[in-house]
Amino acid sequence: MSNPASPPAVGILDPRPELTFPPGFLWGAATAAYQIEGAATEGGRAPSIWDTFSHTPGRVRDGHTGDVACDHYHRLRDDVALMADLGLTSYRFSVSWPRVQPGGTGPANPEGLDFYRRLIDELLTHGIEPWLTLYHWDLPQPLEDAGGWPARDTAARFADYTTLVADALGDRVRYWTTLNEPWCSAFLGYGSGTHAPGRSDRADAVRAGHHLMLGHGLAVQALRAARPEAEVGVTVNLYPVTPATDAPADRDAARRIDALANRFFLDPLLRGAYPADLMADLREVTDFGHVRDGDLAVISSPLDLVGINYYSRHVVAAPVEGVEPEAYWRSPSCWPGSEDVRFVSRGVPVTDMNWEIDAPGLVETLRRVHDEYTDLPLYVTENGSAFVDEVVDGRVDDAERLAYFDAHLRAAHAAIGAGVPLRGYFAWSLMDNFEWAWGYTKRFGMIYVDYESQARIPKSSARWYAEVIRRNGLAAQ
Repeated sequence: MSNPASPPAVGILDPRPELTFPPGFLWGAATAAYQIEGAATEGGRAPSIWDTFSHTPGRVRDGHTGDVACDHYHRLRDDVALMADLGLTSYRFSVSWPRVQPGGTGPANPEGLDFYRRLIDELLTHGIEPWLTLYHWDLPQPLEDAGGWPARDTAARFADYTTLVADALGDRVRYWTTLNEPWCSAFLGYGSGTHAPGRSDRADAVRAGHHLMLGHGLAVQALRAARPEAEVGVTVNLYPVTPATDAPADRDAARRIDALANRFFLDPLLRGAYPADLMADLREVTDFGHVRDGDLAVISSPLDLVGINYYSRHVVAAPVEGVEPEAYWRSPSCWPGSEDVRFVSRGVPVTDMNWEIDAPGLVETLRRVHDEYTDLPLYVTENGSAFVDEVVDGRVDDAERLAYFDAHLRAAHAAIGAGVPLRGYFAWSLMDNFEWAWGYTKRFGMIYVDYESQARIPKSSARWYAEVIRRNGLAAQ
């Protein structure tokens, strides 16, 4: 595979002008609790939907679970030291809801909160800004048993949990994300069933999406009440959606997928309404009777920032009679009402996830959110790639990942040059980890993890990223 960029070797001075990022730009890396913490039954933690899902035969590749993961629960000081060695100025992590509030209701678990206090204190000691995500997919199992996200009460329980976390940790945390990628929680968890809790019901997926956003709005209000000084946002995973041809049917296919992937969330969150065309597309799935008066006003509660996770582009085409839709990226069942739309592979370089590498799409996505939706500060809260990594003589030379980061950071710089108020970038991920339904078979980390010994090895991309942070920029091409 040819590299999309050819960055200079680490440590070599380059005489060309730098692509410098704005002063105060946040340079970070991101993780999620279930993917790295382990200690699944320690410290008062109870099962989440991902514990149940991963322990169900056939759900996760090779029967892998997050029981141990990267053992971050016991290794947080060493892991923060690695972050400091990279020069990170911010670290985005998620709080495990079942570690803090094991049953999803009731008082907080002191041992769970103490773990996050230790993590935050360690970050601050090293001058690293904590960026706290309240929900990264680990719903307490008792709440799923009571109906999960398709049930309206789960949104209220999320607000209560938010208050517990804000009261305990808000004195040391400035940046807050309510939800991470509600599209995945709703449409992979309740639509295709390829993510926890593994349910497959189109109407439930739509209801889950709405109640996730309602929970977000209630959480924003809870944070404002508990910590008025907090900077609060939400993280959505967005994709440019391109028709395979200029034919009207392909353009309509792109409109439909854009509505489900992007506008289903952007419009309620930032405009206080669902798109009319989306509601028409879903008329055979739901009548939207689950949307009550006042919901959209809560969902669109004012924010301080918007987080965007970007990985790839969707290229789609209209259905062809007699041809089953082939979605190389995701199952058709996670696109309710548009299951027959075909996802098209263009034959361009892909990552080990089979996701097309498309750095210009990051510029498109950032500009769209800024131009069409909001003047709020934007952050790339996840961006990264999985490739097959090998340890050779104690080193991991991940040239493809390094080139991926380089190309996407150049795209981020171009977006800033086009007037986008981009204020930070978080590489996904700090370290290799449990990659959801793929288990430990896919590696996204800048730091290699030997899951048998739990040894950490910074890859070439980590050393390169440290140099980018030091310079606050990239050498011009």
